[in-house]
Amino acid sequence: MMENMPFPVRLMMSATFKTFKEGPFLTKPVGELMWGYDSGLVDFLNKYLPGMLPTSGKFGLFADFNSSNTGLFTIHTGKDDIRKVHKVDSWNGLTELNYWRTPQCNMINGTAGQMWPPFMTRESTLPFYSPDACRSMELVYQRDGQMKGIPLYRYVAPKTLFANGTDYAPNEGFCPCRQSGLLNVSSCRHNSPVFISHPHFFNADPVLLDYVLGLNPTEEEHGLFIDIHPLTGVPLNVSIRLQLNLYMKRVSGITETGKISEVVMPMIWFEERGYIDGPILTNFHTNLVVLPTVMEYMQYGFIALGLVTIVIAALVHHKVKASFKDYGAHYQERKEKCTVNNS
Repeated sequence: MMENMPFPVRLMMSATFKTFKEGPFLTKPVGELMWGYDSGLVDFLNKYLPGMLPTSGKFGLFADFNSSNTGLFTIHTGKDDIRKVHKVDSWNGLTELNYWRTPQCNMINGTAGQMWPPFMTRESTLPFYSPDACRSMELVYQRDGQMKGIPLYRYVAPKTLFANGTDYAPNEGFCPCRQSGLLNVSSCRHNSPVFISHPHFFNADPVLLDYVLGLNPTEEEHGLFIDIHPLTGVPLNVSIRLQLNLYMKRVSGITETGKISEVVMPMIWFEERGYIDGPILTNFHTNLVVLPTVMEYMQYGFIALGLVTIVIAALVHHKVKASFKDYGAHYQERKEKCTVNNS
C-alpha cells in the first residue's frame, strides 16, 4: 500500500513500524497466524485512519474466512436436462465475475464442487467455481481406479491450470502474471500481493524453487485430485491442496525491507480432504456395484434360460410333428386297406 506513496510518507510509515516494534517478519503461533492476533499497529491505524485497512479486527491470514460461508450458489436441478444437474447458474446473484481482464476468465463455469453430472466418460472434465480462488477451474482425467471395489476416475489439475499467459494464452486474462504455476489473486484480495499455487510449487516454473530452501514437490504429497464415480458423478475421495504465497521485495523508504530480495515466499499450504466411508460407502457399494453386477449376470442367465427354452420347444415341436407324421402315415395305410376290403 505504501509503495506508490510519496517518499516522506514512506519514511513516516517506517518510523511507525519501529514505534510499534513491527519488523518484516513476526513469530506467531499457528492459530494466531491463521485466525488472527492483536496488533497495536492495526488498532492504531483503524483508530486514526479508519477505512485504510480492509480489516477492523484481528489480523490473520484466514481471519475473514472464520465462521464464514462461500456465498450463495444457485444451481440447476437437472429436471429438464440431466447434463446441467448441479451446474452453477449464479453465485451471490452474479452470473460472471469482475476480477479479471477477459470475459472468458470472468466466467462462472461448472458446479459448486460437491457433485457433477452423471454418466461421465474419460473425455469428460470437472469444471467448478472456487470462491477461494476467485475463479473457475477445471480438472482433467488421469486414470481409472478403484476404492474398496467401487470403480472411479481420477481427475487432477492440468499443468496449464496456473500457467501464465505466455505459456498458456487463455490465462492472459489472469495477469499481471509472474512465473507459471502462480495465480495472481491480488484483484480479489484487497490488492495485496498474494499468489496461489500448488504446495511446494508443484507443476510450477523450477526457478521458483531456487529462491526458497526446503522445497521438494511431488505429485503424491502436493498434487490435488478428485476421485469420481463416473456413473453418478459423486466424489468418492477428494484432496484439494493449495499454497498461499506472498510476493516480497525491497520498498524504498521502508527500511524494514532494505535487505529483502525479490521473491515469491510461501507462507502456508493447506489440504482439504474427504472421502466416503461407513454405512454410506456400504450402501453405495451395494446399490451401485453389487446390484448392477447381479443384474448383469441375471440378464445373461435369463438369456441362457430363454435359449434353453427355445431349444426345448423346438425339440418338442419336432417330436410332436414327427408323431403326427407317423400317425398320418399309419392312418393312410389303414384307409387304403379299408378301401381294398370294401372292394
